[in-house]
Amino acid sequence: MVETVLGSDPVQRLRVAQAGLATLLMALSAMLLLAAARGGDAPMGAVLIWAALSLGGLLASFVAIRSGWSLRLRDPSLTLPQMLFAIASASAAYAMAGPMRGAAFPVLLVILTFGMFQLRPRALAYVGLYSLVLFGTAMTVMAWHRPQVYAPSVEWIHFLMLATMLPSIAVLAARLSRMRERSRDQRDELASALARIQELATRDDLTGLINRRHMGELLEQERQRSARSGRGFCIAVIDIDHFKQVNDRLGHAGGDAVLRAFAQQALGAIRSGDVLARWGGEEFVLLLSDAHLPPALGGIERLRQRIEAAILVDSDPALHVTVSAGLTDHIAGEAISDALARADRALYAAKAAGRNRTVVADGGICGA
Repeated sequence: MVETVLGSDPVQRLRVAQAGLATLLMALSAMLLLAAARGGDAPMGAVLIWAALSLGGLLASFVAIRSGWSLRLRDPSLTLPQMLFAIASASAAYAMAGPMRGAAFPVLLVILTFGMFQLRPRALAYVGLYSLVLFGTAMTVMAWHRPQVYAPSVEWIHFLMLATMLPSIAVLAARLSRMRERSRDQRDELASALARIQELATRDDLTGLINRRHMGELLEQERQRSARSGRGFCIAVIDIDHFKQVNDRLGHAGGDAVLRAFAQQALGAIRSGDVLARWGGEEFVLLLSDAHLPPALGGIERLRQRIEAAILVDSDPALHVTVSAGLTDHIAGEAISDALARADRALYAAKAAGRNRTVVADGGICGA
């Protein structure tokens, strides 16, 4: 029942609930003014017209918000139009209520309180000035036409009360706005920090690739997905050949530059759905999703040939490196550790065969 009235979207539910509350408040005000009219303190005809227009206007806002029509507007909650309309209705009620006109002040306060949580301080200050003008006009007109009920001295006191109260509300709104901005900034900073922590937890600092721990999680997720869908995948273990000689020639800073350059070149050679991770040192693991042999072998060979042709570090003479790889097809039902061990054995076979080549586990050799 509640979902039928308010809707299912949390943000939209809040807008609809606020519009509904404003409509109920207006209905209560209409009942009080009708009671004053029955007691002879207000003109019944004018009160009935006022009630129809006031309730009709807020009901129209409620329907516009609940139907989703207001979503096309800059302010889907229609806060400012509802406030301006309700304040105009409250000032008209003040002019008709006679001895009961004091009830319009708490209604005005409730209306302005709604705005404190929605409008910017400057907008609320303008709304306050708008309220003061409308109520001041109603007080002046009624003190002129019905001084026996709207005594000028009393209306002057009412006006001064409003002139004091409305700026105070604007000041409170400004403080509340600053508190909301600080809270929003703190949430943004916290979200940024959490994102950074997540990035550090899943990425290798040097190469920017997925790190070993996160790659282990992705491999296990791929295994579970493969078990559900029946689509297989391949795993390759890749190692940069003679990396110690690179470090001896260029130093550790140069070796780090080679690792970073390898990562960039390798990412450019693999499919968008594949995942490359730094496994440790100069060793990398590649997950080839939805792939089987021999097509997966073609992907590894493209990567190997690209690295062989690339100049990873601009040195004199130019530095070329090669990679060796062990490739295996994951067997349905086996643990990831078993598939990795098989790919690792294939990698060692590639190195033993002369490096700069790919060895398929329990299969052939491709490369130089």
